[in-house]
Amino acid sequence: MTRMHPRFPGAGPALLALALSLALPLLAAAPAGADDLTVCKAPASLAAARAEARRLVAEIRTELAPVEDQIRDVPFVSDLEAGRVTRNQLAGFLGEQYNIIQSDQGSFSFMVTRFDDPASREMFGGIAGGETIALDLLLDFAERLGRTKADLLAYEPKPKGQTYPSRVAWISLYADRATAGASFLVNFAVFGENMGRVQQALIDVYGFTAEETAFFGFFAEPIPGFEENAIDVIAAGLRRGACPREVKRSARLLQSYELDFWQAVGE
Repeated sequence: MTRMHPRFPGAGPALLALALSLALPLLAAAPAGADDLTVCKAPASLAAARAEARRLVAEIRTELAPVEDQIRDVPFVSDLEAGRVTRNQLAGFLGEQYNIIQSDQGSFSFMVTRFDDPASREMFGGIAGGETIALDLLLDFAERLGRTKADLLAYEPKPKGQTYPSRVAWISLYADRATAGASFLVNFAVFGENMGRVQQALIDVYGFTAEETAFFGFFAEPIPGFEENAIDVIAAGLRRGACPREVKRSARLLQSYELDFWQAVGE
């Protein structure tokens, strides 16, 4: 039975017919196409998954460009290039990084055990191994500043400086492999760019050598094959039903926490 509006008897069927006539064209247009990255779906083939992974990464990079500009413009890097950063501030930077690397080592090692496909093991295992190398290089530079490992252990990190590794730990425990792969692929580039500028400033302005600042140069150098490896990881996750919306959200959060770190070391 059609329920009629009390003030307009008999109008119910007419209104219903009008509503249906307006809604049907919209309903017909509602199904998302194969290129719609707002829909959680598993691509039909590996080739389709790789193509979707590339489009997804391109969209994320475009959307996060303003945040990356903020990261490039942080006062710490420009102050270093102008010679305004003290050795104590540099030691604080190392203290933050020491805590980050210690945490990230465990996080990436855990991702190797969680994600069993070859591309994921290669990506996250490679990052975990790189953290081990970076830690040794960090200790070498700390010595140049007159800081020991005991000094780094005693350093009290700033909460804002540690939001990044906290998110990495969350990703290692809860995120799918597509989310993890995209988050780090997008994040690493601007971090490496800033670290390259830091190294150059330490050489040009503070008189250190390239060898002495190898810690910063290590992160500034792109990882060979990293982009393609990450695309394979993202594709593997999408084929398992990873949702592009969640991938984008994680990448946005991680890049915001990257900004937190650079702001914290300059405070």
